[in-house]
Amino acid sequence: MKLLLVEDEKALSRALVTILERNNYSVDAVFDGEEAVEYIENDRYDGIILDIMLPRIDGLTVLKK
Repeated sequence: MKLLLVEDEKALSRALVTILERNNYSVDAVFDGEEAVEYIENDRYDGIILDIMLPRIDGLTVLKK
């Protein structure tokens, strides 16, 4: 299963990626909403873990797009 993790706190993002990968998930991690939109438009994901308060574009706007 391929996931997109959108979390601006880098330490938390690294920890979540480690946990998810150890559980056999393929994970792309990005740190702001604008980058998340680019990844979503250019790849296919089975699920997205999306923070709400993000730099550049907030999580709710990412969700709407």
